[in-house]
Amino acid sequence: MTKVLGIGNALVDLLIRLEDDRMLEDLHLPKGSMTLVGEDTKDQIAEQSKHLNREMASGGSAANTIHGLARLGVETAFIGTIGRDETGDFFKADLEKSHIHPMLNLSDTPSGLASTLITPDGERTFGTFLGASVELSAGDLTTEMFSGFNMLHVEGYLVQNHQLLESILKLAKKSGLKISIDLASYNVVEDNLDFLKDMIEKYVDIVFANEEEAKTFTGLDAEEALNRISDYTEVTIVKTGSKGSLVKSSGQITFVDSIQANVVDTTGAGDLYAAGFLYGMIREKDLRTSGQIGSILATEVIEVIGAKIPDERWKAILKEIKKL
Repeated sequence: MTKVLGIGNALVDLLIRLEDDRMLEDLHLPKGSMTLVGEDTKDQIAEQSKHLNREMASGGSAANTIHGLARLGVETAFIGTIGRDETGDFFKADLEKSHIHPMLNLSDTPSGLASTLITPDGERTFGTFLGASVELSAGDLTTEMFSGFNMLHVEGYLVQNHQLLESILKLAKKSGLKISIDLASYNVVEDNLDFLKDMIEKYVDIVFANEEEAKTFTGLDAEEALNRISDYTEVTIVKTGSKGSLVKSSGQITFVDSIQANVVDTTGAGDLYAAGFLYGMIREKDLRTSGQIGSILATEVIEVIGAKIPDERWKAILKEIKKL
C-alpha cells in the first residue's frame, strides 16, 4: 500500500472574509499573492479584522494536500515545526483527528499563522507569519524519516530555504520516493527561479503549477509552459482555473474540464486538486481520471470557506470518485 509523506510549513490559517479590497491596499499585500509578514503585521491584520467574520483551521499547502489524501483513505504522515502554544496544539490535534501521523518538531518560537484574507470575489491573499514553521532545517531530517514511504509531496514555499529543500529532495530520492512538488505562489517562484529550476530538473517527478506560476517559471502561456516544464519531469500539471487543467506525461497532453462551482473561497483549491490527482496516480488511474478526481476535490473546497472540505461532503465525494 502506498504511503505518502508531506513536508511543509506547519501553519494555522486565520480565515478572514473582507468586505472589499481596501484592507489589502492598506497592508500593502498584493491581491492573490502570498506575502511573508512579521509579527507586527500579523498583529495588525488581527486588529484591523477583529470586527469581521473569522475562523481558524490548520493549513499550509502540503498539509492541506496530505489532509485530502488522508480523507481518501491513503496512509500519510507530515513533517513540520510548531511552537509550544495553543496554535501548535491545534495544528497537531487536527493531524491526529484526520489519522495523519504527526512528525513535528517543537520550538519556543510562536507557531506559524497564515492570515487568509478572502475578498468578495473569492480570491485569497495570504499575509503569512512563518514563526516556528520556518525553523524546520536540514539538520532535523534523517534518512529514517523517509523509510517506509513511497511518495513525497512537498510545497514550493520551502524553496525560500534552499538548503532545506535540497536536503529533503536528496533524502527522498536516495530513499526511492516518487517526488511531487507544488510551485506554491508566483512571487515565490520569481524570487527563487534558478534554484527551483535546478531542483526540479535534478529530483522532481511530478510538478503542480497554476497558470501564473507556470508563466513565471517559463515566461510562457499555459500550454507552452506545460511543454517546457515537462522537459524536466515525468508528469506536469498546469491548472487553468475555470478552464480546467492540462496534464502532460510521456509526450501526451490531456485536457481536463473544470466543474461548475459556486465560488466562495479559492483557498486550498490547488492543494486539494493535488490530493485528488495524486490519489488517482496511487490507484493507477489514467491521467484524465486523476485530473477529474482533482477537479472534484478542488470544486468542493472552493464552495466553502477555508482549505478543508467539511465532513458531511465526503460521503458523496467518495461515491462520485468510485464511478470514475
